[in-house]
Amino acid sequence: MVVSQSDKLHVFPAFHKVAGRCVLVVGGGDEAAAKVRLLGESLAEISVVAAEVSPALREAIVSTGARHFARDFEASDVEGAVLVFAASGEEAEDRRVVSAARARGIPANAVDRPELCDFYTPALVNRAPLAVAITTTGAAPVAARRLRARLEAMLPRDYGRFIAFADSLRGRVRSRLSGGVARRRFWAGFFDSAALSMFSAGDRDGAVREAERLIDRAAAPARGFVSLVGAGPGAEDLLTLRAQRVLQEADIIFHDALVPEAVIAQGRRDAERVNVGKRKGCHAKSQDEINRLLIAAAREGRRIVRLKAGDPMVFGRAGEELAALRAAGIAHDVVPGVTAGLAAAADLELPLTLRGTASSLVFTTGHDMYGEALPDWARLAAGGMTLAIYMGRSVAADIAARLADAGLSEDTPVAVVENASRPDKRMLVGTLNDLPALADRDDLSGPGLVIVGEAVAAARLDRAEPLHVSERLAA
Repeated sequence: MVVSQSDKLHVFPAFHKVAGRCVLVVGGGDEAAAKVRLLGESLAEISVVAAEVSPALREAIVSTGARHFARDFEASDVEGAVLVFAASGEEAEDRRVVSAARARGIPANAVDRPELCDFYTPALVNRAPLAVAITTTGAAPVAARRLRARLEAMLPRDYGRFIAFADSLRGRVRSRLSGGVARRRFWAGFFDSAALSMFSAGDRDGAVREAERLIDRAAAPARGFVSLVGAGPGAEDLLTLRAQRVLQEADIIFHDALVPEAVIAQGRRDAERVNVGKRKGCHAKSQDEINRLLIAAAREGRRIVRLKAGDPMVFGRAGEELAALRAAGIAHDVVPGVTAGLAAAADLELPLTLRGTASSLVFTTGHDMYGEALPDWARLAAGGMTLAIYMGRSVAADIAARLADAGLSEDTPVAVVENASRPDKRMLVGTLNDLPALADRDDLSGPGLVIVGEAVAAARLDRAEPLHVSERLAA
């Protein structure tokens, strides 16, 4: 995936080692007090230089044990510091502090002056030894604080002590589990296990017993497992929580060509990734090859994700892969995903079933496995039905003809969504009479979903463009 310049960070996240080291704060007001309080959550040796201090800063100095030098700032004050904060409230003074720090190669931060900052102060979630730091690189501090509040609510107050408890188990884990795969399997299960609730309830012995059980399980011979996972229509935030968890546990990810890199990236960074995608007229791997790859990787004891666009059970050839896994005796499961038909309907705010208008819904495909238009459109065109048609662009004219032959009015509403759920989605609207024009639209290259039926008229169509090219040009 090509990442645009606008998507790249202006900063590189890192954590400074400050335990037992000097961090200097220059300033005597409430801004300086806020920085001293924040630094007080670390083991830094805090020094404050200010001729006069506000009551809030005086209280922060006392509560954190900071040293206060009651005088004006001198350039030599930065010597020996690993970080410097300029919080005087005066631009000229803050510039002088930053210049003194930079002259000695010390990173500096000027409060509320991002143009002077070598680093930004994050919104911090402290669950020592766990730390979560959030920054918007100075663009929206309030948004960072709101996100911090949500994370504070998510993470139990004693989660840091649980992590320290986990760290105490490392020697035991290393002695029992020799391979990296086994250790990773243990830790993946440990943090999702009952050990956390036992530890939080004060039952440390129970948490230890649970850890021992998980170590024994991880020490057993590796048993391969395949998860058929629905990647959804393309937007990574439509992945289910289960799909994200399974991706994080996978040793290898076999993915479709249509699955975006942002979704594949939800897996572990060190997981092997294999493109086995099939597009019309271009197959990276045949279905038999994919089946053999899944079985071979599972027999090596690996955890495998077969990542399929949309939902695995809707036009995803899951049946063939499941049959192959069953025949080979490979353990497996299925993690459902949002299918493109539902995502397209959501983009259009289109009710696929609508009381008094559409009482049934059919998901169908514009092609059979040999690439020919399906022969039974007439049967699917019964009254009171919404059709969601996958892979129908190149055979749009045949689809329109079969539906018209079945008695469907040429004025029946039709909608098309390209790249459903994604930022680059396009929505088009017309009638059955316009549908043949879809095959001539060379400006559409992404996966498209066609919806046919009276329910389309109830959609929000003001954001859609005309389906027929001539109408689009006229508009």
